[in-house]
Amino acid sequence: MRVLVVEDTHDVAEAIVTHFQRQGHVCDHAANREDAAHLANLEPYDLIILDLNLPDGSGLTLLKELRTARNDVPVLVLTARMHVEDKIDALDLGADDYLVKPFDLRELEARARAVSRRRHGVAEAAIDAGNLRCDFAARTVAIDGCEVELTRREFILLEAFLGNLGRVLEKDDLYSRLYGLTGEAGLNAVEVYIGRLRRKLETADLEIKTLRGLGYQATIRQGERP
Repeated sequence: MRVLVVEDTHDVAEAIVTHFQRQGHVCDHAANREDAAHLANLEPYDLIILDLNLPDGSGLTLLKELRTARNDVPVLVLTARMHVEDKIDALDLGADDYLVKPFDLRELEARARAVSRRRHGVAEAAIDAGNLRCDFAARTVAIDGCEVELTRREFILLEAFLGNLGRVLEKDDLYSRLYGLTGEAGLNAVEVYIGRLRRKLETADLEIKTLRGLGYQATIRQGERP
């Protein structure tokens, strides 16, 4: 997943970002509502973890702005507010889940995965695509029951394709999922990782097509595999 963490407390933000990165996710961080709004409108995210008490306003204001602009990115509200009314307000404005501080990082990540799965209509932690099975929680991949070892970035790509079967994903989008805002490599890195992923999945029913000038599309092969 590519996650935007909106949290003004440095220690809390650092702990969340570090934990999620160790689990293979790509994270960006915003410490205030203005920066968060800019990033959310600029970059495609799989999830926003949103604190409500921000130095330049309420996170609920940002949530309302996103939904008014028809931005349906999943939002997991993270706050020290414990009143039921606060939870109701957040959910009514379009939040997908709500977690009260203090919290366990493992629970936060589990909730984040669940919210992301629900967005794509997947109720369970694992998804089947023909003879390929991907377990997002365990971060394992198998073809015909035989496990396939993927690197962290290969798994990120596979996760993106499985969550968007049939949709065209632009190279810029995939690059941002791999590297976030760090700009560690050029766009050609996307082609390199997709090439590696294709080789590892050559016996799978999942096919990753290159659409010239458009991007990449994952589909389930019909008939015999090559």
